[in-house]
Amino acid sequence: MNRSLASPPWHHPQVTRRAAIQAGSIGLLGLGMNHVDALRGADVGGGRYARAKSVIYIFLSGGLAQHDSFDPKPDAPDDVRGEFKPIATQTPGLQICEHLPMLAQRSEQWALVRSLTHPYNEHSDGHLVMMTGRSMLPPGFNRSTPKPSDWPSIAAIANTVMQPPNNLPPAVVLPERLVHRSGRVIPGQFAGLMGTHQDPWFIDAAPFNAKTYGAYPEYEFHHARGRETTADMKFQAPNLSLPHGFTPGKLQDRLSLLGHLDDQRRAFDTAASVQTFDRHRQAVLSLLTDTETQKAFDVHNVDEATQDRYGRNSFGWSLLMARQLVEAGVSLVQVNLGNNESWDTHQAAFPNLKNYLLPPTDRAVAALIDDLAERGMLDETLIVMAGEFGRTPRIFSIPSAKLPGRDHWGAVQSVFLAGGGVRGGTVIGSSDRKGAFPHDDPQRPEHLAATIYDALGLPPTAAWHDEQGRPNHIYHAEPIRGLMS
Repeated sequence: MNRSLASPPWHHPQVTRRAAIQAGSIGLLGLGMNHVDALRGADVGGGRYARAKSVIYIFLSGGLAQHDSFDPKPDAPDDVRGEFKPIATQTPGLQICEHLPMLAQRSEQWALVRSLTHPYNEHSDGHLVMMTGRSMLPPGFNRSTPKPSDWPSIAAIANTVMQPPNNLPPAVVLPERLVHRSGRVIPGQFAGLMGTHQDPWFIDAAPFNAKTYGAYPEYEFHHARGRETTADMKFQAPNLSLPHGFTPGKLQDRLSLLGHLDDQRRAFDTAASVQTFDRHRQAVLSLLTDTETQKAFDVHNVDEATQDRYGRNSFGWSLLMARQLVEAGVSLVQVNLGNNESWDTHQAAFPNLKNYLLPPTDRAVAALIDDLAERGMLDETLIVMAGEFGRTPRIFSIPSAKLPGRDHWGAVQSVFLAGGGVRGGTVIGSSDRKGAFPHDDPQRPEHLAATIYDALGLPPTAAWHDEQGRPNHIYHAEPIRGLMS
């Protein structure tokens, strides 16, 4: 099967004969606008081979330094090389940072893209392009706040076009929305032009904290002061239980009354937005009454050995919850590892990476790979790990800092991928001698997004629709070549 784009980027998304017949049948069958998504979803699948059933997109907010993780430069000058030594992996000739030993032992199960590039060195810009898969900033883009005119996130698109599994949403983001300690809500993580009703489902398991960073409680830190602990930082799965004294029987009684009132309301208001609200309400209510589904969110009652394996911290619990959710049928889980842009290592980069950031990431991602493999799920789950950009090749010091770090750098970063048909031990592209720019085979955020969509089985003609119902291309590039087996 030819998996490249079937038409030029400016070509209008194709409508199949089956989709047209289904759409035309809506009025004849007495269906409402709330049935359109299901019909679209049926056509999206279209018999296309899906490399994976699910995708886990691990987002390292703040920007991981490529030199100090997956693209070490041991022969570069001191002010580029950094303090860390490279170590061998199980793949001959492939080296990574010494503080990622567990991943090094599993290199035949993952691949690297060392040449992903975009032109932005600002956090909001980088977040938007990496979470939406669009290198061009949208018209009217505002770094300080998300806008309805923003491109929709990858998670929002998956939430819209993928079929919902049982009573769970197709896409989930955890353990928190990306909000900077200043209160700035990071753009790029919402549905944007598709409308807020198409936002992915955010699981707020981590409380907002404006003081410290990292994988609390074990690895909580401050960029300048090092190890710190905040008493009110508690990782908590969403409470999906009914209020005390409110039994399932009483819930059904209330729903019957609500249904009667809804019938009257629908006589006056048949807008699609109302039907969309109904659909979301029904999904939430089914969550309240399904104990099996609720288990997918429970990480603290998982056996002790499994929690230890992932790490008893926000990074470990987040990836454990992600595994449980994809096992329950969720199509895409975005896991934000690092509140307050934790990976933004302007100062004290080497002690903070060594002591607080790399160890819990190494353990949790290795555990995720092992856990999925043991359950027979790794081949059907694509893991992607990236940040909004890389870091500067040159080490520098800001005036107020005692120890040096690296600045923002969109020109090149390394992306980690595993499972879902990825050829283990593969390296796509390379950076130059200083890790400053792509040396060969440059990849853009569009290629990474296309790889995710392709893994989920979305056809090149698939489209998302804005609030006015206008179709927009999902694909803006081909999937990364040479990555999949």
